[in-house]
Parts: sequence; structure tokens; C-alpha cells
Amino acid sequence: MQRLSYTQTIEYLFQQLPMFQRVGAAAYKKDLSNITALCDLLSQPHLKYPVIHLAGTNGKGSTAHILAAILQAHGLKIGLHTSPHYQDFRERIKVNGDYAPEQFVIDFVASYKDDWQAIQPSFFELSVAMAFQYFAEQQVDIAIIETGLGGELDSTNIVQPILSIITNISYDHQQFLGDSLPEIASAKAGIIKAKTPVIIGEKQAEVAGVFERKAKAENAPMTYANQHYRVVLKDQNLHHSVYKVFKNERLQYDDLEVNLIGNYQQYNLQTALQALDWIPKNLCEIKEDKIRLGLENLKTLTTFIGRWQVLSEQPLVLGDSAHNEAGIQAAMNYLRQFSFEQLHIVLGFAKDKDISKCLAFFPKEAIYYFTAADIPRKLDAVALQAAANKFGLFGSAYESVSLALKTAKEQSQPNDLIYVGGSIFVLGEVI
Repeated sequence: MQRLSYTQTIEYLFQQLPMFQRVGAAAYKKDLSNITALCDLLSQPHLKYPVIHLAGTNGKGSTAHILAAILQAHGLKIGLHTSPHYQDFRERIKVNGDYAPEQFVIDFVASYKDDWQAIQPSFFELSVAMAFQYFAEQQVDIAIIETGLGGELDSTNIVQPILSIITNISYDHQQFLGDSLPEIASAKAGIIKAKTPVIIGEKQAEVAGVFERKAKAENAPMTYANQHYRVVLKDQNLHHSVYKVFKNERLQYDDLEVNLIGNYQQYNLQTALQALDWIPKNLCEIKEDKIRLGLENLKTLTTFIGRWQVLSEQPLVLGDSAHNEAGIQAAMNYLRQFSFEQLHIVLGFAKDKDISKCLAFFPKEAIYYFTAADIPRKLDAVALQAAANKFGLFGSAYESVSLALKTAKEQSQPNDLIYVGGSIFVLGEVI
């Protein structure tokens, strides 16, 4: 049989395997049996290198990339698994910032697709197994593995990490994780392993007890990053932020330049710096000059996209992947720090989001371009427009993201600002 091309291979995966980001709940599996069977088939690749495992509602992707950049700057070979992807499936599987080769994906699918008939994995389960296998073949020094959603029942949760990280807890994916913050925290706390150190990014009163009880039950050393590290923004432009970093209230780093913008990145930086303190010294002896080198060149080192990304200038077009209540609130607060004459917002959501809680944070003075990404999970643009009108948000509905952005650009002046967001997939179509 003729081997599929890369494009055909990815299309085969989309057609054969349910993908949560495209179809929603139908792709969600509530146990680890499939990923266990896949890794049995592959001879347990996830046990062949040290792993740092990350969960949390927001910030885990940024924290993962911050850690990867710093560790790469120290000369380590770092595997990085994140999800979802914006344009290319291989964004999920990177080694030192380089995507897994198309040929690897083609060969992996061709070699094992007959064996999947009995397992019937989801798209995410297969992508996780593929990442595990690629990192083993590449003999990475450390793999940084981000959960998809949740923690306890997430497909990544068969790893045996050297360190677990939970960034924070907010409302997202309640249909799977629970309707209260403690319920969501309990799902995320499932990544805490016996005698394995765990870092919680932010101490939140409503959920702290959940993590503390789980850590005690697992005899896992635990700390809160924000009880030791405090990061203060000094300056920023469109591409870099400059911070003062205090550790236990003593100045640790001054003028720390980070190749990221966004007001929430200070919390992710705190979490990552705390994680560096807990990485075994036999794996990496952390040096300040390498921290600075990694952070200053973060996007180049890790191929980081999608967070406050500058898509074009004059007018300035910014894309961000905030897509839940806490993320949207932080994004809209940050957006107010930019100077512009008129704000234009290209907006789309997935239909299974509680958008009423998100829409409340959007500014009424903006002109809106309601749209929908080309996925089955999309919320119809006209339905979004009607919901937004109830919050005093007005604009027209557009049948495609590209048309919405094109119109926004045509209606903008050079000193205006266009924000593209609401859904990772809306942003993915314009990156």
C-alpha cells in the first residue's frame, strides 16, 4: 500500500480519531486504559527519561516554555509536549524548539495504525504516545509534559515525574472536571505522585486544602511558588518584559529580560523559577547567566507562539489564546495598558464554553467582529453576536475568521489596535 503524505497522515488522524478540540466531549476518555495500552505497544517510552509534569487551568503552556528555554540554555536536550496546536500538529512535539519531523509522524502512524484498531485511542491519546516515543528516540535529557485537561485521568498521567507543577485553578472544562474550584483542583491534584516534589504556582484559599491533603497522602514535598518568589514588572515593549525578581523578599535578579509579554507572565515566571530550585543538581546545575540567556531568547529557543503574539503593526494586531474566565479577565486587564485610538476585537468561542462569564470582561467601547473557527465545536458567529449584545458589546458577524480580520484591518486607522482571541482556534487561523 502506498504510504500517506504528511498532510494525508494528519487528515487520517482527524478522520479516524476523535479530537476534543474539534468535536468536544465525544473525544474525552475517562480512564488511562488506552494510553497504557499504547505505551505497552511502544515498550514504555515515557519511562526512559526524566519528566517534569505540568497541570493547571492557565499558564501551564507558558510555564513549560519558560522552563524549556532556561534548561536549553544550560545545554540540555529538552523534549516539550504541549497542546493543542495552532497550525501544525507537530507543535505538540518539540525537541529544543524543533518540531518532530514530518517523516517521523508519517512512519509512526504507518507502523502502528493496524494495532490501534483494538485500542481505539483518541486523537490526544495518540499524540501523547507519539510524543513519548519521539522523546525516547531522541534521548532527551528531560521531557516537559503538559496535561491536556484535568490531571488524574489525563492521558499524560502515566508518567513518573521527577517534579510535578500545578500552576493555578480557575473555571474551565466544568463538564469534565466539576462545577466548583475544589472539584477542579481535585482533578488537577491527580498528577501528584508518591514522594515526588510538587510546586503549586499560586496559593488560592479555596483550593489549598485539596492540594495539601493530596500531597500529605502521597508523602510528596510541596511548596507554593508565590510564597517564595515575587516578580515585579519594570518595563516592557511589544516583544520583551523586564522584571525585578525577589526570592524570600531579597532581590535575586534585577533587569531580568524575558521574551514574553502579558501581565500574567510574572506568575508563570515565579512558578518556573521555583521549579528550577527543585530540579536535581545531578540533572542540571542552574546558573544565573544561563537563566538570563534562556529567557531573553525564549521564543527563538522554544518556537513559542500564541500568547500576546504581534501579528502585524500599523495597525497593531495582537493575538492571544486566553479562552476561559480567568484568562479572559487577565487579558482584558492587560489590553487596557496599551495606547490606541480605537480598539477592534475579532472574537470567537467554542460552543461548550460558559461565555457569559467571559463576555462580562470585554470592553464596551471596542468595535466587535464576531466570528467562528472552522471546527465542529465552534459557536455560531450570529449566536455569539446575540449573546454579546446583552453585555453591551456590538459589531457585525462574519462567516470566517479571515474575513473578520480583513474587515477589522480595513476599518482601522494606523494608531488603532486589533485584538484577536476568545478561542485558540480563532487565533490559529490567523497566525
